[in-house]
Amino acid sequence: MKKIGFLSFGHWTPSSQSQTRSAGDALLQSIDLAVAAEELGADGAYFRAHHFARQLASPFPLLAAVGAKTSRIEIGTGVIDMRYENPLYMAEDAGAADLIAGGRLQLGISRGSPEQVIEGWRYFGYQPEEGGSDADMGRRHAEVLLDVLRGEGFGQPNPRPMFPNPPGLLRLEPHSDGLRERIWWGSGSNATAVWAAERGMNLQSSTLKDDESGLPFHVQQADQIRVYREAWAAAGHKRTPRVSVSRSIFALVDDRDRAYFGGNGQGDDKIGFIDEKTRAIFGRSYAAEPDALIEQLARDEAIAEADTLLLTVPNQLGVDYNAHVIEAILTHVAPALGWR
Repeated sequence: MKKIGFLSFGHWTPSSQSQTRSAGDALLQSIDLAVAAEELGADGAYFRAHHFARQLASPFPLLAAVGAKTSRIEIGTGVIDMRYENPLYMAEDAGAADLIAGGRLQLGISRGSPEQVIEGWRYFGYQPEEGGSDADMGRRHAEVLLDVLRGEGFGQPNPRPMFPNPPGLLRLEPHSDGLRERIWWGSGSNATAVWAAERGMNLQSSTLKDDESGLPFHVQQADQIRVYREAWAAAGHKRTPRVSVSRSIFALVDDRDRAYFGGNGQGDDKIGFIDEKTRAIFGRSYAAEPDALIEQLARDEAIAEADTLLLTVPNQLGVDYNAHVIEAILTHVAPALGWR
């Protein structure tokens, strides 16, 4: 295991039991947690984007702020739903955030998952091409993004511009060199993992995927990673790809941990349907004393296959407690998994 970071969905609710009671709380606490995670030595601060929900939704202002407040930690998303995105405007936002962060942006994107609103992307002005699906639309938006991030000119310059132009066709600005190689695809199936590999994207595999074999979740996810790497090699890419997996992992080291998560026990995979046709398998959570946790995680084949582990954090429990959750894993568990 080479890198360990956290992944926050940025939930907020006005409930008195929540430490994160407004959208402002969610955003400002996300920045504070990224700063704290960097001080603890974590490798990454990642955020999920959901629309029409009391969660983080507009990632680029947050990523830029985190980039300005930190100096070392990777900052990223896991993931942005491309069905909702204008890929050209997104390329400008991503380029700006990456430049502010000094080239630390790791941008996770995907075709999206079931959302709070039926066909919510339609409200954003997007609709699939005739005969196509919303998933096709998301992947098409992703391919446009990948293309413009190469930094090649494509816009015909105005012969009478307001400001002087460089020679030739114009590209989107600001452009950040190297960002194209730091795009990740959030894949829920073996087929989309292959699709991502063929297009030169890193792989993000979450805590759920299509149930394609009936085997335990971590075994299916490990198979997905191996299929992805085979497709990457077959595509002839020159660099080594990165692969992340997400897990809910809690080391029980004090009374707070045991009160919050001590009743979780071993946990089991769960089966459900993310839409009318797709049977999905959801990975288990882990909560145990550090020694037991190390033994359990050592049997997780997907963690062994990946180079990056993202810890999903219960952000509504507050910055201090979530920093404690991260520190407990880095101190008591991560070294046994091969971290550093």
